[in-house]
Amino acid sequence: MPAGLKRCYGKGHLHFITFSCYRRLPLLKTVRARDIFVKELGKVRDEMGFHLLGYVVMPEHVHLLMSEPKQRTPSTALQKLKLRVARKLRKRGRPVSAGQMQLPFAETGEPLRAFWQARFYDFNVYSVGKKKEKLNYMHANPVVRGLVKHPRDWAWSSWGFYYGGAGVLLAIDVEE
Repeated sequence: MPAGLKRCYGKGHLHFITFSCYRRLPLLKTVRARDIFVKELGKVRDEMGFHLLGYVVMPEHVHLLMSEPKQRTPSTALQKLKLRVARKLRKRGRPVSAGQMQLPFAETGEPLRAFWQARFYDFNVYSVGKKKEKLNYMHANPVVRGLVKHPRDWAWSSWGFYYGGAGVLLAIDVEE
């Protein structure tokens, strides 16, 4: 682990997690890619037993607000999630050379060596105020980036759960 990267697990905090696609390429820019991500997120949550309190899937990165899994750590949950999504989305690519795939939506024209950046940002959320701040930040992200005019128009987030929007793609866990 690089110097300065410290994870604080086992304190019962929520975790605000951010991770990016390889080289921040918009590998999640299609509806299909974002739908696959959300579906796999739900499966991993159910398998690993963590609570999901918020999410937003952007074209080149993802934000999650989650509890620690019942067993293991957020790191292992993310490893499983990232691996599954990458495998599903790379299936449609065609082999270029040993160990590399050309994704059909790759912007650079060069084979991608990875789907995800190796590391992720993890911020321990230890108060109700911080939880609200992180949820507001996540839900505003598509608007700030100019993808939609209002958070209700971005289907790949938890905004609808909190504000009564229709068509929530993934159920959010109610914190007790």
